[in-house]
Amino acid sequence: MKTQNEDSYKKRIGRQYLLLILTLLFVLITLTAGAVFFRLYRSDLVAQAESRVYDRYYVMITDNYKSDFWKSVYKGALDTAREENAFVDLLGEHFSKDYSVEELMEIAIASKPDGIMVYANETLEMSALINKAVNAGIPVVTLYGDCTKSDRLSFVGVGSYSIGKMYGSQIIDIIKEKRREELLESETIEDRSQVKITVLVNADTKDAGQNIIISSLQDAIYQGNVTDAEFAVSLAAIDNTNSFSVEESIRDIFLGDNVPDVIVCLDELSTACTYQAVVDFNKVGEVNILGYYGSESIINAIERGGIYATISIDAEQLGEYSVTALSDFLEFGTTSEYYLADITLINQDNVDEFRKEEGDE
Repeated sequence: MKTQNEDSYKKRIGRQYLLLILTLLFVLITLTAGAVFFRLYRSDLVAQAESRVYDRYYVMITDNYKSDFWKSVYKGALDTAREENAFVDLLGEHFSKDYSVEELMEIAIASKPDGIMVYANETLEMSALINKAVNAGIPVVTLYGDCTKSDRLSFVGVGSYSIGKMYGSQIIDIIKEKRREELLESETIEDRSQVKITVLVNADTKDAGQNIIISSLQDAIYQGNVTDAEFAVSLAAIDNTNSFSVEESIRDIFLGDNVPDVIVCLDELSTACTYQAVVDFNKVGEVNILGYYGSESIINAIERGGIYATISIDAEQLGEYSVTALSDFLEFGTTSEYYLADITLINQDNVDEFRKEEGDE
């Protein structure tokens, strides 16, 4: 009987020890959690206390905030704005779903910023949205893509005519190289083959800049003493709804019977997709790509010979000029109607120099 009492006593003591240990653990966890919460809460209070109050709030709207090109544009705008104690919000970057440029314009107008920078087009819907913003007292700068029939304040972009000239000069070089190759194989001019040139254009936008590039490209070729029999320019409409549709549109070109000798790309995404298609279809050296923008991957492809040349745009300058246009208007009541960013042709001849200059900055 004595043994049973001892066993019962030991069990009771064991339960008490277990309860004490669990209580201590609970208190420890509670204190730790409380300390972490307080630290976070205090950090949040400090951040709020130290947060900067900006004089102006601008909104930037693009069709693809994830691209290297638009990231650079935004960086240029943000850096310039901060120098003027202003802030630029890249609208859509932190949203849970993707919105169209037009939907983002509606959101921007409702938020009543001090100014809007938007990648525009020539549609009636875009013109109406820009006018709606302007009527609400919000100045609008069209960025990279214009809307000429709207009440926009300024257009910040690139010289489409100059870009077309640069593309044309490269096509002349390609035609001359082909001439030399064929002269080694044939003795008559009649045996020359025609260089087929395809320009990739956006299917869902009415971009006057694209038409200027194409017209300027053709003028440059003619000025290079190239005959009609030596080249043919065609357009290929690319479904740019998303990156997958762009890839599919470009792959369809390579699956066709007449794969072009030269493909001219008018944006960063189509350049990347065309290069990938050239690699996938084993057309490196056969299809010459004239690209757009000077991203790291595009420059690497030029060095490897996969892309013939590209037009590098000072994207940060585009952002800088956009903020300047809005700030000048808000401060002085007037600003320039057009701002054009610098462009540079990059090919095998100067790619090393371009690399060096980029590294020095």
